[in-house]
Amino acid sequence: MTNTELTDPDATGNGTAPEARTRLAAVVYNPIKVDLPALKASVATEESAAGWPETLWFETSKDDPGQGAARQAIEAGASVIVVAGGDGTVRAVAEIVHGTVCALALLPSGTGNLLARNLKLALDDLDGSIRSAFTGTDRVIDMGMIDIERADRRIDRHAYLVMAGLGLDAKMLANTDDDLKAKVGWLAYVKAMVAVGQDRNDLHFRYSLDKQPAQSMRAHTIMVGNCGLLPAEIVLLPDAVVDDGHFDIVVLKPKGVLGWVQIVSKVIWENGVLSRTPLGHRLRTKDVDALNYATGTELVLRLHRPEEIELDGDEFGKAVALKTWIDPGSLTVRVPSAA
Repeated sequence: MTNTELTDPDATGNGTAPEARTRLAAVVYNPIKVDLPALKASVATEESAAGWPETLWFETSKDDPGQGAARQAIEAGASVIVVAGGDGTVRAVAEIVHGTVCALALLPSGTGNLLARNLKLALDDLDGSIRSAFTGTDRVIDMGMIDIERADRRIDRHAYLVMAGLGLDAKMLANTDDDLKAKVGWLAYVKAMVAVGQDRNDLHFRYSLDKQPAQSMRAHTIMVGNCGLLPAEIVLLPDAVVDDGHFDIVVLKPKGVLGWVQIVSKVIWENGVLSRTPLGHRLRTKDVDALNYATGTELVLRLHRPEEIELDGDEFGKAVALKTWIDPGSLTVRVPSAA
């Protein structure tokens, strides 16, 4: 995490071909999320079969969720970093890997696996995931970047792979019991949703999308997504594509029960069911009063009061303003050759 100014972003790219890289793998793992003996056995088998040198190992910690470990791996010459952990570990490692010649390989762990779901990777195939790290192909995707301004005017820069959100999702995460989540996974959010559902405070903010004149808005929730699939096959952003060079935005503005009915109908029925076929996709309705979509490459937003913000399913404290943009084609992800 670095302090910076809320100014125009500098995009970086990845211009080195996979064939030009030294073949050396590193594993950055969250010890709480993985079966380490099984993981090491699988890595040893696949690295030997592929003819690669001995893999490097880096453990995350509470103080270093992945950024420091990723830096060490890159400095040691790793050409691919296998991330074995939850969404927070993936985001932290990708924050360092993006814009470099190093590739990111995913070993889905935890409850969310948001990027893996959106890339349609297997979620429960240890050996297959490790094999693809050594023998797979590279796919270049976009990264979301964000400057978050705090109440003390400090500005933190972060990256995200899936979504950044203010409102329902961020408040829900802030109210989620971490111990309960560790025991029952996504069911822990039910308790948090009940608490958040009693919050009648809307977001009040001014925003500028793609440098257009600023406008004011009140909304229940605003989410900016690089891709749109959530757990339980919920498609929040049906047109979001991880490598199309822009982000998608959804704004929720429900007014009473009817508004929530509109939102559920759009998200669960139209996005989740109709959109799965070409005909169904054409039958989708336009925006409704309670839910609006937009696309762009840069969003600047200033809030009326500090609000909770989340990135890729993790709470990031309170923001008074933010600037988010897409860094196109800046992250290389190793995927199975047949993907």
